[in-house]
Amino acid sequence: MMSLHSLSENSPNEERPKVKRKHRELGAPKRKAVFPKEEYRQQRSALGSQTEPSVVMPRNAKCNEMQSNQDGDGDENETADIDGSIELSAYEKKRLKNISENAEFFASLHLVETAARLREMLTKRPSHGTKRKKPKKAEDEIVCRRSMRLLKIDPSGVPLPDPPPQPESVVDQYTLLPPGPLEMIPENQTAQNEMFKGVLQMWIKISQPRNKSTEKLSGMKRYQANLTRMVIAEDTLCKVTKNRICCMAIHPSETRTLVAAGDRLGQVGLWDLTQQPRENGVFTFTLHSNTVSCMDFSPANPAHLLSLSYDGTVRCGDFTRTVFEEVYRNEECSLSSFDFLGDDASTLIVGHWNADVAIVDRRTPGTSYEKIFNSNMSIIRTLQVHPVNRQYFIAAGARDVHIYDLRHITSKGMKPLNFLTQHSKSLASAYFSPVTGNRVVTTCFDNYLRVFDTSCMSSKIPLLTSIRHNTNTGRWLTRFRAVWDPKQEDCFIVGSMARPRRIDVFHESGELVHSFLDECLASVCSINVMHPTQNILAGGNCSGKIHVFKG
Repeated sequence: MMSLHSLSENSPNEERPKVKRKHRELGAPKRKAVFPKEEYRQQRSALGSQTEPSVVMPRNAKCNEMQSNQDGDGDENETADIDGSIELSAYEKKRLKNISENAEFFASLHLVETAARLREMLTKRPSHGTKRKKPKKAEDEIVCRRSMRLLKIDPSGVPLPDPPPQPESVVDQYTLLPPGPLEMIPENQTAQNEMFKGVLQMWIKISQPRNKSTEKLSGMKRYQANLTRMVIAEDTLCKVTKNRICCMAIHPSETRTLVAAGDRLGQVGLWDLTQQPRENGVFTFTLHSNTVSCMDFSPANPAHLLSLSYDGTVRCGDFTRTVFEEVYRNEECSLSSFDFLGDDASTLIVGHWNADVAIVDRRTPGTSYEKIFNSNMSIIRTLQVHPVNRQYFIAAGARDVHIYDLRHITSKGMKPLNFLTQHSKSLASAYFSPVTGNRVVTTCFDNYLRVFDTSCMSSKIPLLTSIRHNTNTGRWLTRFRAVWDPKQEDCFIVGSMARPRRIDVFHESGELVHSFLDECLASVCSINVMHPTQNILAGGNCSGKIHVFKG
């Protein structure tokens, strides 16, 4: 074993601590190695007399510090006395001071007390029971007061007698008018009005039967030029009915312009455009109690104006006798449309909403003679007779169009001669072309106008053209009905939802021929009618106004 003296000689450059030399000189016994835990106990006993609070030292820091002291790598300022007392260095004092300050800070936060309170709160079990409300005593309840008038007693407690029944002041608008003729008295004019008498005399003069025009149809260029010259002005725009217009008819006179319109509440309005101011030429009559859906002037006597209503009645206004006669009445079913079976207008074919068809003979004295047949359709919206072969008629139903032959009608019902079933939604109308009847135009709610070839009734009817057209008028506008121009076999007129507002004229091929546009036309004209010989177009809107374009 190597002695200390030899070790000091082998390392002359290493300076040994003075404490260790002093112990050797005094012959003190050699110090035993102190392990970190024992050294920590010695430091803790040495600090026991100080007033600083006790702190817990990190284990890693204690081990590292004790190990460095054991290896002899401590600070040079650290000294040890003979009795074992240890003097701390400046670094150790600062470190212990920081530890004590941190301990004081955490103690000021009262974390231990807060944790204890939280534990107490968590250990307490919440009560799941609900407290029952104590029932109120009977004397505490509030008694509701009731009206003595409603109890029908007087203040003394005596019951009051029942009041007498009040007369009904409001009459149902759908109550049928009394059967029989109605006097021709305008609602907006007096009975002794000389102007109305003059209009009646004028109607008698111009309402003479006329022969059918034998003039050839004009070419397309000439027809377009005539449409371009037709304009509207402020004096050709007037409110004729109180409510929405559902049907129109134009008088065939070539000297005067007379337009008739029927509205949703059963009112019929007549407008003579030659009267100025224009309001003086309007005469209104209440002929029905429900919607007037179809009207037309008699082809045999233009002084007769026939109108059909949902209320189940057909009336004829005779301006020579100033009376509205009742032609047909059916109180069990609503009517939808009618047409004349012959040129003498003595026989009518009437369509019902329940798909029945009635043949009405006006020549029978008193009540008109009728025969009713079932068409095997769901409903009938419009009905029209073929312009040439009068034994055929066409009926537009819910989603199909049927063509019938009157010669094959039996008591068991009617079987259709042909079908047009290319429609996917509800139909509004179906009409033959005016001269030959070789074309049919239909208006459907699927936004298409369709033209069919009906030149051969016995074979399958082909579809010629489908025209995309917005027909979604909604519930507040009358449905569009595409109608043929009586002067042009291959062109038809229909209202439009486009802006600015317009009335369109289409060729059977689908080509747009002309659109009537003007600043005075500011609304949708759902119902339109062309004059049979003159360049005159009349369109009615949902507020009862009539717009007239004249060439």
